[in-house]
Amino acid sequence: MPDTLTKEEVNSQTDPSLSKQYDNETPKDQQIKELYDLVDSKKIGLLSTFRNGVGPVARSMAVAKRVGPDFLFLANLHSNKFKDIKENPVVQVTFQDSSTQDWVSVAGKVVTSANDDPRIKELWSHGVKAWFGDLGDGKHDGSADDPRMALIEVKTNYISYWLHQVGTLGFIKEVGLAAATGKVANTGVSRELKEADVEKARREA
Repeated sequence: MPDTLTKEEVNSQTDPSLSKQYDNETPKDQQIKELYDLVDSKKIGLLSTFRNGVGPVARSMAVAKRVGPDFLFLANLHSNKFKDIKENPVVQVTFQDSSTQDWVSVAGKVVTSANDDPRIKELWSHGVKAWFGDLGDGKHDGSADDPRMALIEVKTNYISYWLHQVGTLGFIKEVGLAAATGKVANTGVSRELKEADVEKARREA
């Protein structure tokens, strides 16, 4: 049910849509498990690099593998994202489910490696070729040995995410009732995993 806005929340300049859904009761182990369930069901995310003179630049990327709280992507070494990463080795990865409104935001540092990284052969699949093309020279062929084939490893240091607690009809009812009564909609839980939480998840992966 919608929650009442309090004078204290206004005076303290608190965002009630966040504070009323902020989850500090669910154990972190459960929060991490539910995070993994959420991101593993989303094979595509937005990888945002930070470009000097421009700001964040996002592009759709398929996750090659999740390793605990960290993410691996296969990418073309000739793409501008590698220039961005060289200058600013921090990125954001986001996921969203438009049907439930669930979302995840991951911040982390980046390590890149060229096609001599043995993990590339483990992660490569035939479908990857479609994004590289085949020059016909026996070298630039979109294979795991293609010199353009590179790995982006996002070493996560902070995660925030929102997980729905009501279905579609419940969401509509909750928002409508909140708008009509002056209360604040409460449709899910907002969670954050800070650096210590992420490191613990990495050790236990």
